[in-house]
Amino acid sequence: MQFGCVFPTTEIGNDPLVIRDYAQAAEALGYSHIVAYDHVLGASQADRTPKLWGPYDETHPFHEPMTLLAFLAGVTTTIEFMTGVLIAPQRQTALIAKQAAELAILSGNRFRLGVGTGWNFVEYESLGMPFADRGRMLDEQIDVFRQLWENDLVDYTGDFHRLERVNALPRPSVSVPIWIGGGAAPALRRAAEVGDGFIFGSATKHSIRGCQDLLERLEETGRRDGFGIDALMGFGDGPEAWHTAVNEWSELGADSLSVRAMTASSAMVGEADPGFTSPQQHIDSLETFMNEVRG
Repeated sequence: MQFGCVFPTTEIGNDPLVIRDYAQAAEALGYSHIVAYDHVLGASQADRTPKLWGPYDETHPFHEPMTLLAFLAGVTTTIEFMTGVLIAPQRQTALIAKQAAELAILSGNRFRLGVGTGWNFVEYESLGMPFADRGRMLDEQIDVFRQLWENDLVDYTGDFHRLERVNALPRPSVSVPIWIGGGAAPALRRAAEVGDGFIFGSATKHSIRGCQDLLERLEETGRRDGFGIDALMGFGDGPEAWHTAVNEWSELGADSLSVRAMTASSAMVGEADPGFTSPQQHIDSLETFMNEVRG
């Protein structure tokens, strides 16, 4: 079992030296990867019709994940990185493919592209992208990503894309792994059919049942071998819960668990609030967690 960590994007602050220190501490402690969340825009939830739900609002700052991970790749040597998840359907597909390829190239293939559909319809509207078609859009995007990473020229016609004899150079030496995030049936279906891995948003019983469903789907499609599984777990829940999660997810055959210590994110899935008020507490928590789970 490997262990990753969720970059505390809403609480780490803006000092590049602190952000560097967080990544270098995680690498030195033996974390396998850092997960970066994504929101382009914050949105006030007040007086929305339909109601806007979710753990984040206009008060939560988000570092742009592709730029952030490029910076972190430059100040580390071995730790891997994953968007967890990039809300791909609200972005231009070819641009994502280009950015992901560049991250893979400059990091020495230490990057995984985690993608999902998201929940914030206000963000979609503000970025000029249709919210209702996000699932179908993502299915097609995954195909286009791989076409651009693997072919000299791409000629592609879909419901949302028309690429006429184009390419995106430089291409990565190997196709960037695409991981799917979410919890609903469409995300599990998408992962079983075309994903390289799946990242569960929690390590709860609900996610365990989702993982069991996913494993059944993978057996049906003959794609279990080499398929990666990661689940996010709460730092605030404490050592007993950490060890329970390690045991449960090891039995499922998960590759890794990623510890999360952001207040808003923890509240979203019912985890205990770590109560951190400084970036240094986030950095220190990396050692506390790893010492406990690694013994």
